[in-house]
Amino acid sequence: MQIHESAENYLETILMLSERLPRVRSIDIVNELDYSKPSISVAMKNLRENGYINMDSEGSITLTSSGRGIAERIYERHRFFSDLLIRMGVDPDVATEDACRIEHDLSPESFRAFQDIAKRLEENHLL
Repeated sequence: MQIHESAENYLETILMLSERLPRVRSIDIVNELDYSKPSISVAMKNLRENGYINMDSEGSITLTSSGRGIAERIYERHRFFSDLLIRMGVDPDVATEDACRIEHDLSPESFRAFQDIAKRLEENHLL
């Protein structure tokens, strides 16, 4: 099933927030992304209907196994590219923004190739 970039961003945000907060609520996502409450409400409804998140009666949001899998894949790519670009001398803010764009559009094959070349560069102390 094809998932849109915006949904990937929401799932990644929920994962990141869940690492920092005891529970994630819609307002936390609003504050993190600086989006409107109605936009987040619609997005959470769509994610819930598509089986990517659960929301309890108190408004706590948790990722389902499929939602977590997508979030972890995107977050892994985000961390990898942010770190790589920073180590290459890119300003951290620019690196983070660029990583956000790269993480969604790169094929698994190309991502593995980037990981392999980064590993070889590290082993040879070139990165």
